[in-house]
Amino acid sequence: MPRRTPHSRNQRRSAPARNPSCPCGLAETYEACCGRFHRGEGAAPTAEALMRSRYCAFVTRDEAYLLRTWHPRTRPPHLDLDPAMRWTGLEILATTEGTPFHTTGTVTFRASYAGGSLHEHSRFERADGGAWAYTNGDVL
Repeated sequence: MPRRTPHSRNQRRSAPARNPSCPCGLAETYEACCGRFHRGEGAAPTAEALMRSRYCAFVTRDEAYLLRTWHPRTRPPHLDLDPAMRWTGLEILATTEGTPFHTTGTVTFRASYAGGSLHEHSRFERADGGAWAYTNGDVL
């Protein structure tokens, strides 16, 4: 019997491993994690969950979701997302308040992209209807 080598024609090759976790860094799939918020299946229950889902909206270039989750008081009329931007990871550094029992909250994060990172202290408030909304942030 001939010895099989990595280049044998009959050898089965496995598909490249895929990381099914959400781009926001949690272990759930995108569909079960941030994707459900993007599809309008409920609202993020905490300021941190909204921050994570907004990061994923930048990854997927979901401008409608970003505008929908921006507080009406501070929301710009439109966004100009750079199609060349490649976001590569999110690290939550700190949170204050922002739970289902609060009306305001903050999230400090570092979002990495090809060639650098964005470090921001973001503020969130409950908007009309009680859903969390991004108000503004300070780049650190």
